[in-house]
Amino acid sequence: MEERIGWGIVGYGWVARDYMAPAIRAAGHRLVAVADPGEVSRAAAEKEGARAHADLAGLIAEPEVEAVYVATPNHLHRGAVEALCAAGKAVLCEKPMAASLADAEAMAATVRRSGAFYGTAFDQRHHPGHRAMRALIREGRIGTVTAIRIVYACWLDRGWTSFEGQDNWRIDPAQAGGGALMDLAPHGIDLVDFLLGEPIVEIAAMTQARAQDYAVDDGALLIGRTGSGALAQLNVAYNCPDALPRRRLEVVGTRGMLTATDTMGQTAGGSLTLTEGVQGRTKTIAFDPQASPFLEQVRAFGRALRDREARAAWDAERDLHTMRLIARAYAAAGAPAGRDAA
Repeated sequence: MEERIGWGIVGYGWVARDYMAPAIRAAGHRLVAVADPGEVSRAAAEKEGARAHADLAGLIAEPEVEAVYVATPNHLHRGAVEALCAAGKAVLCEKPMAASLADAEAMAATVRRSGAFYGTAFDQRHHPGHRAMRALIREGRIGTVTAIRIVYACWLDRGWTSFEGQDNWRIDPAQAGGGALMDLAPHGIDLVDFLLGEPIVEIAAMTQARAQDYAVDDGALLIGRTGSGALAQLNVAYNCPDALPRRRLEVVGTRGMLTATDTMGQTAGGSLTLTEGVQGRTKTIAFDPQASPFLEQVRAFGRALRDREARAAWDAERDLHTMRLIARAYAAAGAPAGRDAA
């Protein structure tokens, strides 16, 4: 049985409350402490048995906290990560790395200097369905991969909040650094790397502000190409009603196609099929429908915290490359990326 790890959480919004905290408990670890300036957030954390602090210093002073999940608004990632690395804590930071490329570069430099164990929370790498896809691709079941197509969308209106009375920071360019492209596209970009074992190296994009009345993009279409020539197409959106089909991942090869439906997101489940390229026959691919990507991510991070050899799967430099692609995508779309429009 894995040794229990004491966790802290910085920023106790809906993802931390509804997905990360339950995953920590389900993995057999402990949520020791939470840092959040909001009284409502701190009260919610205390109901879960965590000690609540109004500032980061209080959490850092907790000796039982070994690993910290950073889930603040994007523009606060850098300050939290730098302080935690200096304190010798392991850090799992929500994506995107930061609200700006400059902050992400500074964070990666801090990780290099400090030698701290750092990972970006690309939880989609840990979905059992996506792991099954990667295994089938590596086995050659669909031949040479020619294209990946991703639709990852939701409805995010101006009034959405994590807790009653709070502002929706995801639509504030100063806090979020961008809109749907900044929030949702990093998952797809990272999944291409995870599934194929190689990153996107060329990227272009178009954004839209079509349906929502706020200052950031509410949709984007990105196209990219890996070094070996596989093409990637990502459609991300804040303007797709949640009742519509809006989460689909297709990997097309010279011998077949893998299709995952409703696997992208925070929850467990979804479906995966393999369609062979000669007769067009389709078969269902089984995977664990109960293990959420958050649970598997906590387990993987915990193993790597105890086993240094397992840390190779967590790479700040790789994640910085993803941030650079996001900045280039915004530049190609003629829209500012973060506070520096890099």
